[in-house]
Amino acid sequence: MSNAHNLFDTLKQFDLGTGREGNYYSLPALEKAEVGPISKLPVSIRIVLESVLRNCDGKRVSEAAVRALANWKPVEERTEEIPFVVARIVLQDFTGVPLLVDLAAMRSAVAKLGKNPKIIEPLVPVDLVVDHSVQVDFAGGSDSMQQNLDLEFTRNRERYQFLKWGMQAFETFKVVPPGIGIVHQVNLEYLAKGVLSAGGVYYPDTLVGTDSHTTMINGLGIVGWGVGGIEAEAGMLGQPVYFLTPDVVGVHLAGALKEGVTATDLALTVTQLLRKAKVVGKFVEFFGPGATALPVVDRATIANMAPEYGATMGFFPMDEECVNYLRATGRSNGDCKLYENYYRAQGLWGIPQLGEIEYSQLIELDLATVRPSVAGPKRPQDRIELPDMRREFLGAFQRPVTENGFGRTRKDISRSVKLEMTNKKKVKVGTGSVLIAAITSCTNTSNPSVMLAAGLLAKKAVEKGLTVNPAVKASLAPGSRVVTDYLKKTNLQKYLNKLRFNLVGYGCTTCIGNSGPLDANIEDAVVKNDFVAASVLSGNRNFEARVHQNIKANFLMSPPLVVAFALAGRVDIDMSCEPLGTDKDGAPVYLADLWPTLQEVREAMESALKPEVFRKLYKDFAAQNPKWNEIPSSVGNVYEWDRKSTYIQQPPFFENFSMTPGSVQPITGARALGIFGDSVTTDHISPAGAIKKSSPAGKFLQENGVGAVDFNSYGSRRGNDRIMTRGTFANVRIKNLMLGGEEGGNTLGPDGQKTSIYDASIAYQKAGTPLIVIAGQEYGTGSSRDWAAKGTNLLGVKAVVAQSFERIHRSNLVGMGVLPLQFKDGTTAQTLKLDGTETYDIVGLDENIKPQQDLTLKITRQDGSVDEVSVRCRIDTPIEIDYYQHGGILLYVLRQLVAKA
Repeated sequence: MSNAHNLFDTLKQFDLGTGREGNYYSLPALEKAEVGPISKLPVSIRIVLESVLRNCDGKRVSEAAVRALANWKPVEERTEEIPFVVARIVLQDFTGVPLLVDLAAMRSAVAKLGKNPKIIEPLVPVDLVVDHSVQVDFAGGSDSMQQNLDLEFTRNRERYQFLKWGMQAFETFKVVPPGIGIVHQVNLEYLAKGVLSAGGVYYPDTLVGTDSHTTMINGLGIVGWGVGGIEAEAGMLGQPVYFLTPDVVGVHLAGALKEGVTATDLALTVTQLLRKAKVVGKFVEFFGPGATALPVVDRATIANMAPEYGATMGFFPMDEECVNYLRATGRSNGDCKLYENYYRAQGLWGIPQLGEIEYSQLIELDLATVRPSVAGPKRPQDRIELPDMRREFLGAFQRPVTENGFGRTRKDISRSVKLEMTNKKKVKVGTGSVLIAAITSCTNTSNPSVMLAAGLLAKKAVEKGLTVNPAVKASLAPGSRVVTDYLKKTNLQKYLNKLRFNLVGYGCTTCIGNSGPLDANIEDAVVKNDFVAASVLSGNRNFEARVHQNIKANFLMSPPLVVAFALAGRVDIDMSCEPLGTDKDGAPVYLADLWPTLQEVREAMESALKPEVFRKLYKDFAAQNPKWNEIPSSVGNVYEWDRKSTYIQQPPFFENFSMTPGSVQPITGARALGIFGDSVTTDHISPAGAIKKSSPAGKFLQENGVGAVDFNSYGSRRGNDRIMTRGTFANVRIKNLMLGGEEGGNTLGPDGQKTSIYDASIAYQKAGTPLIVIAGQEYGTGSSRDWAAKGTNLLGVKAVVAQSFERIHRSNLVGMGVLPLQFKDGTTAQTLKLDGTETYDIVGLDENIKPQQDLTLKITRQDGSVDEVSVRCRIDTPIEIDYYQHGGILLYVLRQLVAKA
């Protein structure tokens, strides 16, 4: 309690539920002190306000920040930044390993200065869950899971050794080993406590995570969202997470879902609705009787997809359902009582109803209007009602590529080939063939209702004699071992196995592109014939080349629909009237014949979920994973870098580190490294999937003695900047308009000839030429991938000029010292007729730069003509100005820590 303050007389006590009292910073007391109308604020804003109040020290967090947020207005110009100190941080291994690499590099830099390397130490609890490394190399067999786990450990041994070093080097850094689950499901079922305490003060469980789907925890009434690894590192080292005061969009839910409609259908409907409402960068808060009636697992499915609808959060306030979930998942009665008592004391208990809170914008949704749906073929917001699937797929097939279509002709629809697979089975593959069917992703596997529905549908299908086409690579990859437990207890796993939905592992798998190889003969036919084949998955992302680089059409859907489409074997089908197959007697079998009733699902759930199962499966991870115990670990506070490693390398960010920051200078004589269209994702910028042999990264690995069979994925090699820089903009589907929209990571070099983006960058950097990237709408949408910004920086890119940015990527660019600039409405690369032969100057950039200031982009063409256009500087807050002046957030934080030591 020595550091506790009593600003505004807000340090009060509440009943812990044990006969004792605990201290807390009271929001009702803050309102009583007439600081602001606290009880009228959105619940999500009040939870952030509690953190600002509790951490008010006059330095990191000022009294003015408390007053400003306490007087949040639904509609006003947003210029205030909120210094949000989070309670904890969660990581997944693809983003967590490079983050640990940066921390290790910072320790090396501090040691080089002769200081104590232990000044680099996370100040809040950090949990890393290893979930991104398992791939579906083996599927359809009883031992697929063990085979994939064995291969995962073989491929990633070096990375796992490094994680073990981190566990002993940093006191607050813990690792959930491979084979346990997916970070967001593990967070929901185990890591989240709801209320935490330190120094005798109790406070809300809040967090940021290095994965955009961290928002899943919002379904449990916990404030949290995804940030880049760069921001997370700063948060670990004591920096608040700074963000502009947000608008809060209230989504009033009424009614109830109809029979046959799933939480996935609702999540896809919300995604489409909110994308249209333009909620990017805003908090979304769900309220009303419909929200109250939803169980936490349904809320979590909706919250999980906040990045897909563009919101910072998709938040559900705290109520009795949250306590029910905490109790059902094995949390102690004491923890559950504490959770309820704390939020009651704060005046935060219960989901608000219409009229109780003023929101920036109000959106209505009647749950009774939600219909069975899928989303695709290229974006999660492109929802299709199930009966329209055939028509919509064939429409997309013929639409131009510029309109999210495939640009094919009507005569291509019927194209197919017959072939023999490598296992000698004969199949037919062509337009619309389902080649991957994956029950995957925390989005849905955390929800027992849809998982049991998939098992029940499989049971009915098997009993009728239906089978899955051998061409379909089917897999089941839950986000928790609890799923396996209840599927076995209900005797449903055996039916999924008969349809080849065998367990392949506990991890993200297909949802993040770790779908593994297709049958070699099938893949050869797809590539040679340029077929538009399909994947169906219960994931949250379906961007081009994400699921598999040779599967062009990708559809998101509920787990039972994944099974249904696997049975059908094609996506050009209207399941409302076309059969999925025929039964043992040759009679047609329709989806309606297989779909489980709500009562059947409820009965299965009652016999399946037990708190003791969660307690048993979420303890003593090391004992449950002997392969993890076999991994050796180096020791010491400073990591011993191995120059020969192709997985872990000391990054160049802290080379020649000095305590003096650089100065802000105009950018002159820049050339375009790439000109891109709309919806360029972080997958396009920094791939996570397979490394091609012919790519700069593939060539580098081969030059360093790594055979193609051991390439692993880009995601697994994020600890090595040499590979990641070569992989930046190397996605096989990225279209550079400097080459007429040609796919692949190529551009025009200084000599005007086509070359890889990496090789062009090296040539420009040798010549001392700064580079810029030009793009369209929604630049950087997708995963919170810090290497999309780090790679951009290391390619020598000084600025990115786009029509609009996705929230996390814009922040990450600033965090890496890259200047984000935004075209004014109506101005685009197309209206300016840019082709990459121009020279660019950014005029007005100097030491006096202000947040969101207008600058001038001067364009000098080959014929000597000059255009000047106004662009908005998207350094949005004063603290970001500091980061930019220091060359990035990591250098800023390191200088602060060294100065204090």
